[in-house]
Amino acid sequence: MNNENIDQEKSFEKSMTRLEEIVSLLEKGDVTLEESVRLFEEGTSLAAGCKKMLDEAEQKIENLSLSE
Repeated sequence: MNNENIDQEKSFEKSMTRLEEIVSLLEKGDVTLEESVRLFEEGTSLAAGCKKMLDEAEQKIENLSLSE
């Protein structure tokens, strides 16, 4: 595994951890409306980034499978 893959994995894991934190905060309902909106925006951005990383990983797997 090269350094880029390791960095992406760490980034993905950090993003997922932060998403879990955001969901927990929003589910508790202890944050203001403004904070809820900010957290939601952060969460959607993180989710989009995670989706992109997953799509890239899927493409790599497909390319590896085709090359065999």
